[in-house]
Amino acid sequence: MGAQWKHAGRIQNSSKRGALFSKLAKEIIVAAKAGGAQLDGNSRLRSAVEAAKKASLPRENIERAIKRGAGLDDEPVIYELVTYEGFALHKVPIIVECLTDNKNRTAADIRSLFRKAQLGNPGSVAWMFDRMGVIEGTHVGKDIDFEGAAIEAGAQNVEALEASEVPAGQTGARFFCDTTDLDTVTKALIAQGWVTTMTELSYIAKNNSELSDEQKKEVTDFLEAIDDHDDVHRIYVGLK
Repeated sequence: MGAQWKHAGRIQNSSKRGALFSKLAKEIIVAAKAGGAQLDGNSRLRSAVEAAKKASLPRENIERAIKRGAGLDDEPVIYELVTYEGFALHKVPIIVECLTDNKNRTAADIRSLFRKAQLGNPGSVAWMFDRMGVIEGTHVGKDIDFEGAAIEAGAQNVEALEASEVPAGQTGARFFCDTTDLDTVTKALIAQGWVTTMTELSYIAKNNSELSDEQKKEVTDFLEAIDDHDDVHRIYVGLK
C-alpha cells in the first residue's frame, strides 16, 4: 500500500542533515502545540521524538522544540499546514504538505518547483488517494507476528517495512487504520510492545503509476527537489 514518499539517503547525506533536522524539529513543535508536551498523552509527539532520535537529532534540540511547541518559552509558533496537489513528471499524482510561516513565499516556491510538472487546484488529485491513519513501528525480535498485532490493535491492514528501515534483530511494520482510530490503534500497538516511529494522517494512492526505470529516475529527481525545500513536510505520490 505504501505511505509518504521518503527521500532515500537523506539521513546518510551530511550535506542535507541540517535540513532534515529542521524538518524533524518542526514536526515536534507542531505536535507539541497540538497535543501538549507529555509523550504519554500525545502519540504524534511521541512518534516525532522517536523519529528524531532515530535520525540522531541532538537531545537538546528535541527538548527545545517540545518547549517551544508547548508554549513553555517566549518563541511563538506560527506554522500553518498548506497542501498542494498536482502531477509530477509522467502524470504521476502527488500531494505535498508544507509547514510554513509564510504562505506567500511557500506558494511561489512550490509553483517554481512544479514548472516542469503540473500544479493543480485543491481536489484535483486528492480523489486518487484514500485518507487513512498510518503507524510505523518496530518490535524487538525477528519473528514477531505483525499481522496478528494488527488484528488485535484494530488496524485494517499491515505491511512489513523494508529491511533497511528496521534495526537489526527487530521486526518493522506499517499499520493502516481509519483516521478516527489512529490514536486508539497507536496506543494498542504500544501496549503490545511496539515502538512507534511515525503516527500520521496519510494519503494512500488508490493506484500506482508503472514507469520505466528511466522515467522513475526522472520522477525521483523531481521529488527530491521538492523534498529539499525547507517548508515541505510530507510528500505522497502514486508511484511503485
